[in-house]
Amino acid sequence: MNKRQFLSGAAAFSVAPAAFAAKHETSGAAHATSPAVLTISGDIGRHNRGGVDVFDRLFEKQLVKFDKAYAFDFPALMRLPAVTIRPTLEYDQQPHTLAGPLLADVLQVAGVTGAGTAQVMLRAIDGYAVMVSLENLRAWRYIVATHLDGKPMPLGGLGPLWAVYDADRVREQASKPLKERFVTCPWAVYHVQVNAG
Repeated sequence: MNKRQFLSGAAAFSVAPAAFAAKHETSGAAHATSPAVLTISGDIGRHNRGGVDVFDRLFEKQLVKFDKAYAFDFPALMRLPAVTIRPTLEYDQQPHTLAGPLLADVLQVAGVTGAGTAQVMLRAIDGYAVMVSLENLRAWRYIVATHLDGKPMPLGGLGPLWAVYDADRVREQASKPLKERFVTCPWAVYHVQVNAG
């Protein structure tokens, strides 16, 4: 290899990271500083990553497609104001403390300003997915729980993130049998898709 080939190859290689960064950031949104744990796509106004690519294996396996999205890392979620709830959980029929930001606040950061008629799909890593209206998501005060009884929730348990509300304090849910109160609350949630109403 001569010096000219080396220099032209090096110049081309130095452009590649900039092109990759441009693909993965739009609308001036901040970059995540650690791996993404929650991705918001659909009808959103802010974006900090591009579309699904060949390394997004879980998205591909679950047939999730988007051209751009907003990705949150754990520190970004932790910077949002936390809310604490204490619902009775179906797993041991005991009240537990869950803490994390309101899901409505998370969606607002991603630029969701839609009407209550918008539909929000919450998707867990095991493929479980539920649709909730933005109106109920706000009224029932869903949180993105990051902590259970003061401790971060591990992957393999209910975490690392759980989209959940305090079913004991939601009239429509409190009267249901305990095991039916949380069917719209996927644990290990990793993707939220917003569909305008």
